[in-house]
Amino acid sequence: QVQLVESGGGLVQPGGSLRLSCAASGRIFNINAMGWYRQAPGKERELVARITSSSMTNYGDSVKGRFTISRDNAKNTVYLQMDSLKPEDTAVYYCNGDLHLREVGPPVRYWGQGTQVTVSS
Repeated sequence: QVQLVESGGGLVQPGGSLRLSCAASGRIFNINAMGWYRQAPGKERELVARITSSSMTNYGDSVKGRFTISRDNAKNTVYLQMDSLKPEDTAVYYCNGDLHLREVGPPVRYWGQGTQVTVSS
């Protein structure tokens, strides 16, 4: 069974840091892009950051310069280092990955279950 599992969320004070991890497991041939999205109460899900298999990155405007996405291809894991956190970063953070389950055929997008990040004093 293929799944993505996030970890690392929690409660942090404004200005603090957190590091999220998302590990893909199961019968996976390889992984294209991986990314992080977030959804705050009453708001739509939005892109936080995305990274390709060759480590090209893009970020949502609200997190540029504060968040850093990276990946370890050997571990099928993507990370999100979040620094200078603000109360408006409070949301459920979801990872996703475009996974090839076979050598041929298109990738399939899988999502993790989400992890809560709360920034509050």
